[in-house]
Amino acid sequence: MGVSFDNNLVACADMVRRGDPSRFQATMAAPVAARGVLFPIYAFNIEVARAPWVTQEPLIAEMRLQWWRDVLEQIRSGGGARAHEVATPLSGLLDAEAITQLDALIAARRRDTQRAPFEDDADFSSYIAATSGNLMLVAARALGPVREDVVRDAGFALGLANWFRAIPRLEAAGCKPLPDGRPEAVRGWAREGLRCLAQARVSRAGVSRAAFPAMLPLWEAAPILRRAADQPKLVAEGGLEPAPARSRAMLMLRAISGRW
Repeated sequence: MGVSFDNNLVACADMVRRGDPSRFQATMAAPVAARGVLFPIYAFNIEVARAPWVTQEPLIAEMRLQWWRDVLEQIRSGGGARAHEVATPLSGLLDAEAITQLDALIAARRRDTQRAPFEDDADFSSYIAATSGNLMLVAARALGPVREDVVRDAGFALGLANWFRAIPRLEAAGCKPLPDGRPEAVRGWAREGLRCLAQARVSRAGVSRAAFPAMLPLWEAAPILRRAADQPKLVAEGGLEPAPARSRAMLMLRAISGRW
């Protein structure tokens, strides 16, 4: 399948490069055809994820999120999407199920507009599943057949790893990013992420070869979760990042081997 990187796709790729470097690297390790699918989906995620943080006014943040919900409804109705560097290429990639999942992702992000703390572990778990889990599922399904439970387990593990990485920034913004920030609670979540990732990997056959590129962002998840489990205090210190050279080598190994 040939893919022409027009101005919109180039803009999506640049948005991901600047806003989500890990997913950008993972996508650049994928075949060109897959990049044309993944970049608009990941750019959508960046637009939605940052909407609550670009303003101190909850109402304005809500309006930004509602704009994207309206875009999804336009696509669902069959009328395409308004001309926009992300919405336009996204409109050709989504079926009704994907639209529902992305709408749930936006709904989950609404809590960020209020900087609201999580009520309990179940509330936090639902947030990670609705954001990272839904994003990975939409990306994978847009590329090829998958077993939903396998992708959701993997997406949950990646979501926890990425959330741990973001905790120093969230705390600096005055947020309480975990329902329980004690080291033993952090360790418990890290171990749960590793359990979900191991469970997903046991069932790798549930993800088709065509959908494999959507799983490449997992390449750093296990090292980050293991470090958080072994030394949970590193989470608040921002000390989870793998060494860049080792990280790049790991990504190339995953991409070549086809084993996420």
